[in-house]
Amino acid sequence: MPASYRPRRSCLSVPASSERFIAKARDLPADQVFLDLEDAVAPSAKDAARGNAVTALTTGSWQAGIRAVRVNDATTPWAYQDVVALVEGAGPALDVIVLPKVTDPGHIVWLDLLLTQLEQATGRDGAIGIDAQIEDAAGLAQVEAIAAASGRLDALVFGPADFMASIGMPSLTVGQADPGYAGDAFYYPLMRILVAARAHGLQAIDGPYVKVRDVEGFRRAAGSVAALGFDGKWVLHPDQITAANETFTPRQADYDRAELVLDAYEHATDVDQRGAVMLNDEMIDEAMRKMAIRIALKGRAAGLRRPESYSPPES
Repeated sequence: MPASYRPRRSCLSVPASSERFIAKARDLPADQVFLDLEDAVAPSAKDAARGNAVTALTTGSWQAGIRAVRVNDATTPWAYQDVVALVEGAGPALDVIVLPKVTDPGHIVWLDLLLTQLEQATGRDGAIGIDAQIEDAAGLAQVEAIAAASGRLDALVFGPADFMASIGMPSLTVGQADPGYAGDAFYYPLMRILVAARAHGLQAIDGPYVKVRDVEGFRRAAGSVAALGFDGKWVLHPDQITAANETFTPRQADYDRAELVLDAYEHATDVDQRGAVMLNDEMIDEAMRKMAIRIALKGRAAGLRRPESYSPPES
């Protein structure tokens, strides 16, 4: 996990065609806001929405720490125009491009090359990141290669609706399998995306919960993927933001414990010259340190306060 961790607990989708929704989203406490040029925008409104996105990024302020735009997928006639207009028009105000329907690592390579050329042409300092959506069977089958396709990648995002359609799942409820299947129908794609993301130092983000008024249902869905290790979830409504931020923030007790583990291990290795140490009744070693650092960095990024520093017992 990188020493610098930008939280994506809540990733708010905002139609770039709606100036009203954009204005409301500016002051919402989502970690990431992405203006959507894809599914939320009709073909006839694509050009206007692209201009709205540039204007929204370059005027006013945003509470969200990550400002992103979801462009149209690489196989469409709009994709390259989206990218060119955004980089040339929005400049340093654009942090991330969300690329949907990634089915092949070549899609990421294409976007990486185009971004490199545009950054050089515009004199931009700092690279624009990429969030790749895995939304169908073809994308999942190549998710490991996709995750390795570019150093610009920040996150892999699961898209449940298109995935369900691609495998022929007989359900019309996004993110929920037909009741005839008793198991967790999404465990396999979620874990495969998570493993591919972690193997390449990326975040893993779950897709949306479409019943926007059912906040408790959202909490259950978010809690399930948070327990696996996912970093965050897409949100479609302001009511889901607080639930996402709370769910993907470590519990205070877990954060406190993680910081104590790191303090204890640092003292053991740097001062006592030992590879392991006892903390209360538990042995702390390098494997435990790796577990603790992820929780600690997530807690710090979320603004949790550290406990008092660990004081090693006297010999």
